[in-house]
Amino acid sequence: MSRRRPNYLAGAGSLVWLFLVGLPLYVMLAATVRTRQDYADNGPVSIPDSFTLDNYTSAFDSGFGQYFVNTLVVTACVIGIVLLLVPPLAYAIVRSRGRATSAVFRLFLLGLAIPAQAVIVPMFYLISEAGLYDNLLGVILPTAAFCLPMSALILSGAMRDISPELYEAMAMDGASPRRMFFQLVLPLSRGGLSTIVVFSALQAWNGFLFPLVLTQSDSTKVVTLGLYNFQTEHGIDIPGLLGAVVLSMVPVLLVYLFARRALVQGLMGVGGK
Repeated sequence: MSRRRPNYLAGAGSLVWLFLVGLPLYVMLAATVRTRQDYADNGPVSIPDSFTLDNYTSAFDSGFGQYFVNTLVVTACVIGIVLLLVPPLAYAIVRSRGRATSAVFRLFLLGLAIPAQAVIVPMFYLISEAGLYDNLLGVILPTAAFCLPMSALILSGAMRDISPELYEAMAMDGASPRRMFFQLVLPLSRGGLSTIVVFSALQAWNGFLFPLVLTQSDSTKVVTLGLYNFQTEHGIDIPGLLGAVVLSMVPVLLVYLFARRALVQGLMGVGGK
């Protein structure tokens, strides 16, 4: 067999892409282990003169730990609400042929066309009247509500990939719809479930508008609002800010690392089978 000639153009393109991706990561990570004076004197792309973890410790000293915990609570609750409501809804959408189910699905799809900015004022009055203003529950409920339409669309698509013959086989064995749901549909929808978990986690973790409008005190601040603490009237503590940004990236990165295989399968439309 003849030897395949190396593709130098593809190799050069890969190196350029690696540089474009790696340079911002280097700038961000290197700044987190530098002093503010070193960063100001030598610039963002220079090699650090000294190594320090003060940017990470100062982030927690400024209250970032409380914001981190609040964001974890919001994210975990949003994921829980989505996983509690969306799988039964998607199962009903896929298996039911009733008009009521189709109407509910269309209503959920209508939610995709409504931006959060368009309803933030009535949402503020609704949360205030419910006594949930400046409360984490007042952030959790609207965030979960805006995650439901896309999650229902994703998971119902994954469930449609399940072969009808599998339903018929379980029905012949006398399985009830509930048993089909737990023993057939959920195991074969791992890709879709992982996708909506990652989607909901990103929406909750990176949420800014609802926490900004619906909370006020430091005890209910989340990470996205806590990053403002690094901006003062005299300037921005860039190394400290980037240290807090790196800390805020860790949970979402861990979620992706553990769910990446099922997530890719779900995005490819194979339903985790």
